[in-house]
Amino acid sequence: MPLEEKKKSRLYSLKPLTDRLPAVSRPEGHVQFRTKIIWVILILVLYFVLTNIFIYGLDRTSVIDFFSSLRAILAGAQGSLMHLGIGPIVTGSIIMQLFAGAKIINLDLRDDDDKSVYQGTQKLLVIIMIFVEAVPQVFGFLTPSSGFITNLDGPQVFGLIPENNGLFLAQLLIVVQLFVGSYLVFLMDEVVSKWGIGSGISLFIAAGVAQQIFTGTFNWEPSQAGSTVPAGAIPKTIYYLQNLPAGQIGSTGLEQIMFQPPNPLIALFGTMAIFLIVAYTESTRIELPLAHGKARGARGRYPIRLMYASNIPVILVAAVLANVSMFSLLFWQHPEWPLIGRNPLFGAYPDAGDPLVLSGQIQRTTPVDGLAYYFSNINGVGDWLLPLFNPSTYGAYLRGHEYWEVFLHLLVYVFVMVGGSIMFAKFWIMTTNMGPEEVARQIESSGMQIPGFRRDPRILRRVLERYIPVVTVISGAFVGALAAGADMIGTVGNASGTGVLLAVGIMIQMYEAIGREQMMEMHPVLRQWFGGR
Repeated sequence: MPLEEKKKSRLYSLKPLTDRLPAVSRPEGHVQFRTKIIWVILILVLYFVLTNIFIYGLDRTSVIDFFSSLRAILAGAQGSLMHLGIGPIVTGSIIMQLFAGAKIINLDLRDDDDKSVYQGTQKLLVIIMIFVEAVPQVFGFLTPSSGFITNLDGPQVFGLIPENNGLFLAQLLIVVQLFVGSYLVFLMDEVVSKWGIGSGISLFIAAGVAQQIFTGTFNWEPSQAGSTVPAGAIPKTIYYLQNLPAGQIGSTGLEQIMFQPPNPLIALFGTMAIFLIVAYTESTRIELPLAHGKARGARGRYPIRLMYASNIPVILVAAVLANVSMFSLLFWQHPEWPLIGRNPLFGAYPDAGDPLVLSGQIQRTTPVDGLAYYFSNINGVGDWLLPLFNPSTYGAYLRGHEYWEVFLHLLVYVFVMVGGSIMFAKFWIMTTNMGPEEVARQIESSGMQIPGFRRDPRILRRVLERYIPVVTVISGAFVGALAAGADMIGTVGNASGTGVLLAVGIMIQMYEAIGREQMMEMHPVLRQWFGGR
């Protein structure tokens, strides 16, 4: 691209700043497959270490987790250095991709200089998003411990801080810890993408979901204090089979094993079914035959996958629903705000002394009324099916609602997940150059054409318009319905249907990436074909 065109982007004015931000350098030559695997393992171990380092000075007993419903997607851990998870990175990345796809920023990502400016600006935006997400949480819901505040009180801090300002200092130090943890995640993602295999963000999501599924399946610790029943699906099943009288196994025992939270067997079967369905649909595609216009005999195929829009639409829907819950919780926590403060129409939440909260059946961030309730996640059969068949035992799961309200909640949630996924699938395809016109231009620029048709982008576009819009709608509806169905059945470890969808897709992509790396290691000539070094 000529220099005159590059100057049109105002983002070049940020280059002196973005070039000074800490970054991971690219390898100068080819990185061996074994070295890449070692880097992936080391980063994965470091990620799990960071999820177990809790924020210093935080009062863990009063933490309200805004992102509890998004933990599987954000790959974080409540109250740890990974409290924000990959949220700032994903948010910054989505904003930059949407701006680039909608041509709001004038950058050509095929040009090295423009690509460098794009990546630097994205890094700066990630830093901004860290503070945007950290500051409201710390000054509203991550409370410092009283001892930590007391130790920081007084004028002894450099003589610059006013007396009795320990609370502000404690909150500031917690924000700094969250920034360090989040920026470390960003650098770890760069290490995986440059020195390892695949994407660090995808690796962290899959690792977090896999951890939830593993603990939900095999955890032998009791789910509640004073109880002897293990929380994991398999240990709980073994416990009931060993301790229930023979006459009860066929009646109440089967109900407790198959349906009773936490981690019933039906949730384990549902999780396994999602794995199989996603693995099958990932390989389902329509392949358009292509031939090179000049090189006779050179043929290929352009695959249009059934999961054409991938899992992005359901992620965006889940993020929107989480924001609805987050803002309604914020309104509920501030009754002094006029009109919106503690207004039950927006959403009502239980207090810390609520029996359902004390028993562990719901969290303080679980809406129990208002719009937030109808837009909240379904957490397994206990939220809607069990109270219908056995109201005396499972009536508490209705949270004081009539069953028609529970049924309306179910319908609204499924409709929002399916309809929202279709809408976001169309939006994502339009803004990421995956529509018929852009794909036709890419195929035409590579010198390929459909056999039997004249080499014309307009003809190629009309052929693609028969498939891509339809597959986009089917893809969005399918992932939305699959995520909603998984939430209705339940998933072990509360990984959520969206989390399991992401984990399966990421594992399949990682498997394919490892296969390509091994092929390039065996046949170095293929590196240039795959874009390797």
